[in-house]
Amino acid sequence: MTPERKERLLSVINKRQANLTVVLENVEDPHNVSAVLRTCDAVGIQDVYVLTTKVPRHKRWGVKSSSSAAQWLTVHQFTDTNELATALRAKYDKIYTTHLADGAMSLYDIDFSGSVALVFGNEQTGVSPEIRALADGNFVIPMMGIIRSLNISVACAVSIYEAMRQKSLAGHYAAPSLPDAQRNGLLAEWGYKEDE
Repeated sequence: MTPERKERLLSVINKRQANLTVVLENVEDPHNVSAVLRTCDAVGIQDVYVLTTKVPRHKRWGVKSSSSAAQWLTVHQFTDTNELATALRAKYDKIYTTHLADGAMSLYDIDFSGSVALVFGNEQTGVSPEIRALADGNFVIPMMGIIRSLNISVACAVSIYEAMRQKSLAGHYAAPSLPDAQRNGLLAEWGYKEDE
């Protein structure tokens, strides 16, 4: 491994955010999932959660749309809503769903300085009532046009780039965030060796 490659891997792992995640619930199109994974990698999200209770479990993500981002991320797949909820509650303080409903807060009112999971739902039906009932709140992306929603991958990108903006201002990218065991395990998976 070249010194430049080692430096790049260290730079990436040191900017991964332990307290931010994306959850995809019953997203059907693997290209949408892959586009989300690519954006998660771009903003430093390491752990992504995928729940499939009404669509087949994804076996392979769309390689072209992800630029193989999945190989650099930890994708946790669930087929049980309660098991997913337990996993999220063990790691994240707040769970927010995105759903067009009265009383939804603006994306820009979410405080991303804490530990946050953002849930995005199925392309047609959105986030399920079961997941919304488990959440701490619901948010929408402010829109000025006739169409009231964005493609899921675009909505996710807008949302997590706002999270990145807030985290950057708060200095979250200035120091490593992942626990040492996870950080070292990922470096090993990525082929990083100290003595090379």
